[in-house]
Amino acid sequence: MKKIFFLLLLQVMVLFLFAQQKTIAIRCGKLLDVRSGKVLTNQIILVSGNKIASVTEAAMFKQKTDSVIDLSNYYVLPGLIDCHTHVLLQGDITSEDYDVQILKESVPYRTLRASKSCYQSLMNGFTTIRDLGTEGAGYADVDLKKAINKGIIPGPRMFVSTLAINTTGHYPIAEKDYAWELKMPKGLQEITGADEGRKAVREQIAHGADWIKIYADRGYYKLPTGEYKSIPNFTKEEIEAIADETIKSRRKLAAHAVTPDGIIYAINAGAKTIEHGFGMNEECMKLMVQKNVFWCPTIYVNDFVAEGRFKAGSIMNKLFTETEPELFKKAMQYGVKIAYGTDIGGYNWNEPQTKDFEYLIKYGMQPLQAIQTATINAAELLEQNNLIGEIIPGAFADIIAVQEDPLKNIKALQQVKWVMKDGVMYKSLK
Repeated sequence: MKKIFFLLLLQVMVLFLFAQQKTIAIRCGKLLDVRSGKVLTNQIILVSGNKIASVTEAAMFKQKTDSVIDLSNYYVLPGLIDCHTHVLLQGDITSEDYDVQILKESVPYRTLRASKSCYQSLMNGFTTIRDLGTEGAGYADVDLKKAINKGIIPGPRMFVSTLAINTTGHYPIAEKDYAWELKMPKGLQEITGADEGRKAVREQIAHGADWIKIYADRGYYKLPTGEYKSIPNFTKEEIEAIADETIKSRRKLAAHAVTPDGIIYAINAGAKTIEHGFGMNEECMKLMVQKNVFWCPTIYVNDFVAEGRFKAGSIMNKLFTETEPELFKKAMQYGVKIAYGTDIGGYNWNEPQTKDFEYLIKYGMQPLQAIQTATINAAELLEQNNLIGEIIPGAFADIIAVQEDPLKNIKALQQVKWVMKDGVMYKSLK
């Protein structure tokens, strides 16, 4: 009898809570189904609390709601997802640009600037981001995530990787560039040996890391044959220990890896995403398909920094710009899973965060495929299927609107007119 009473009471409480949630009807002139590519007309999205309750033809919709938002003259699609950002960076074309931020800006100051970056990302239409490294700002990304979740500052839903990991002496700021008596700060956590690798993973997870990121290779160069090479950063024991500890802790490993020397090493250890991959080959592509590994190409950032770094004496980014189009076409042919990632923060936050869409189409994708990289593909990478990246019942109410059809003009995504995240409108129509 007590059990039945408890179940009845629970049902009443659930109905009461549902009744207390505010409902919003969003009238959509055009609604893009990002999975099928169909553009549905005259639809109504019913938002209850922070979730999508239903998507219905306007003629069939009869429910009373607390408010109505009219997007009849707009194209509506799910909030976008950027799988590679750095909210605590503000552009670092040269090593000097990077050093200024690490050495001359305090972590509190950088965090204040990052709160603006978070807001900018949300205004750009990105309702979810995966932030891949604080670059010397400790666990400030965890604090930003908490502040957003608690409604203290506006920003996208964040998945964070905190410090990132590399081996001792293999990442700037390097002691060789400064007086040897000085112990200079680094943009990540350095380890030496498998045990230190395991400890670093445990520390980062204890402090709130959703993902673990490693820098798998360095010292990139091109052979006369056209093949790209590099120096792997980790010993086999180190990278396998980091990956093992990550996987056992139910986290995923992201690898900054540019050439086969780093990419294959990282994938075989257990990495689930390859970041950049500008110098990958067909062996890498086959392995990525076999192991179900995603690629975040970050194309625009390479173009953005290429000229400045060339003037500073580094030719590699310019070489990558020449070979990337063919590489991208091959990756598509092999069926490599591609998720949208910009590396913004590596370039200035006042640049378009949607610029990579143009490159994806230029290099062979159809507009729908490009949009899918930042919606359903990215949701799969983050293991958030049916929760983000689609406008379907049960998903979070992450919705954006643009003036033009993005399937006909992808640049329409550079002018997001309206943004809702978690059922809250952050950018209204002017």
